[in-house]
Amino acid sequence: MGRAAQLCLAAGVLGLLLCLFNQLTAPELTPSLERAGVLASLLAVGLMLVAILWTRAVPVAPERVALSGRQALDLVDGLPDALRQELAWGSQMLLTATPAATVLLCWQGHTLLRRGVLADSVFHPGAISARALSTGKAVSLVNLALYPGRAEFTGLPPGTPAVIVQPIGSEGLLLVGGWSPRCFSRSDEAWVEGWAQKLRTSLEALLNGLAPSSVPPSEG
Repeated sequence: MGRAAQLCLAAGVLGLLLCLFNQLTAPELTPSLERAGVLASLLAVGLMLVAILWTRAVPVAPERVALSGRQALDLVDGLPDALRQELAWGSQMLLTATPAATVLLCWQGHTLLRRGVLADSVFHPGAISARALSTGKAVSLVNLALYPGRAEFTGLPPGTPAVIVQPIGSEGLLLVGGWSPRCFSRSDEAWVEGWAQKLRTSLEALLNGLAPSSVPPSEG
C-alpha cells in the first residue's frame, strides 16, 4: 500500500474512532448528535474504502529480481547486415522500453540472438514452446516459479521470474524474460508481438534459403 493510501486509511480509522468516542462520552444522545454521528461514520468508512480501492488501482510493483549472468549481445555469425541491424535495434528497444531483462531468438532450431543478461546454458524448446508454435499465439508465464514446465527455460538466466514465449510463424520463437513476476503489461506484450511479426518477414526472406550449417547454433 502506497503512502497516500496509508494516510487515507489512517484518517478514516481515526475519524471512526473519534466518532465512537464522541458518541460514548456525550451526556445525552440527541437526534441531531445521532445524525452527526452517522454521517461522520459514513465519511470515515468512505475514506477507508478509498484507500483500499486506491491500492487496487495502483498496485505496488513487485520487487526486481537480481539475475545472475553476464550482460552481453550474442549474434550468430553469417547473418546478413540488414538482419543483424534489425536484431540489434529491436532487442535494444525491448530491453529499454519494457521490463525485459533478457531476449532470445530461435529460428529453424538455431539460436540467432541472445541479449541482456545471458545464461551459460543453451535453450532447448519444450512443451510450452511447442504449444505456442502450434497455436500461433504467445504464452505469457507471469510467474515462472509456479509452472511445472519451467525446466524448459534453463537457457534463460537462473531465477528468471516471468517469460513471454512469442511464436514467429511456425519456425521461430522469441523469448523475453522479465525482471520481476507479472512485470509485462498488455502494451509490452503487444510490442513483442509486433516486433515478432516484423521479424518473420525478414527471417523468411533472408534465411529460408540458407543451409543449416551456414547458421550454426550459438554456443552461449
